[in-house]
Amino acid sequence: MTHKTVLILGANGRFGLAAAQAFSAAGWQVLAQVRRALAPDMPAGVRAVHAPLADTTALAGQAHGAAVVVYAANPIYTQWQHALPMARAGMDVAQRLGATFMLPGNVYNYGDAMPALLVEDTPERPSTDKGRIRCAIEADMAARAAQGLRSVVVRAGDFYGGGPGSWLDLVIAKSLREGKLVYPGPLDLPHAWAYLPDLARCFVALAEHEGLPATARFHFPGHTLSGRELLAAIEQAAGRGPLRRAGFPWWALRALAWMVPMWREIVKMSYLWRVPHALDGRHLAQAIGPLPATPLAEAMRAAIFKHG
Repeated sequence: MTHKTVLILGANGRFGLAAAQAFSAAGWQVLAQVRRALAPDMPAGVRAVHAPLADTTALAGQAHGAAVVVYAANPIYTQWQHALPMARAGMDVAQRLGATFMLPGNVYNYGDAMPALLVEDTPERPSTDKGRIRCAIEADMAARAAQGLRSVVVRAGDFYGGGPGSWLDLVIAKSLREGKLVYPGPLDLPHAWAYLPDLARCFVALAEHEGLPATARFHFPGHTLSGRELLAAIEQAAGRGPLRRAGFPWWALRALAWMVPMWREIVKMSYLWRVPHALDGRHLAQAIGPLPATPLAEAMRAAIFKHG
């Protein structure tokens, strides 16, 4: 293996696959840790690694030579008590390899009182268990710098693209064929979105950056859109409009959250649609230059119609 080898943990997930595609396109040897066969859209030349995340010795052994570990694994949304142990296992693998540990972050850390513009030193005041777990993961990464771990967090808004499974395709554009769009919050508030192929290219650029501090934190701005702007972009991508628009039935989820665990977890995070937020990407641009920025209409077409 060359020095340009990356191990992607959870490579069949949406971000994992986007990362595998981006690193492969940039000439890296990609080792994809997966539980089953490689995803159909995995690039040619990617090598599957089937050691489980919990078996850090076997996983590090099969990934010998990897200089970067991209953590794209996630527990089931209703089982986030596993998130910290899983992330620690990923850090253990990176430390065994002497590799840089890279994590896609989110805005959970800032809680329901977050300011409208988030910068890297915005105080973290999580208001949910998921936010507190995210803070604990990043604190562990920083603490391990004393043990030699180099780490990078790239924080981003709501993921879309890279395959099905996002708010965009599961809720907002789910009924597009029937001429209907559903938006989960007020239409006039800005909300941060991250097109995964663009975010993944930022990971490649940072992995190739030789001057980063031992513990680096960046914000990826992506697309910040009000509800109206997002729905208009979907209509443009679909070549249709205006389409019928509806709100999300939060009242039903709240009423039945006691008996549906997934709905209970979704309701806890509903503030993300009521609190305006955007991420400041100036620090990231200073580090890697012009940021990957697929035009919004193109990103929407790929995400909705091609699962790109």
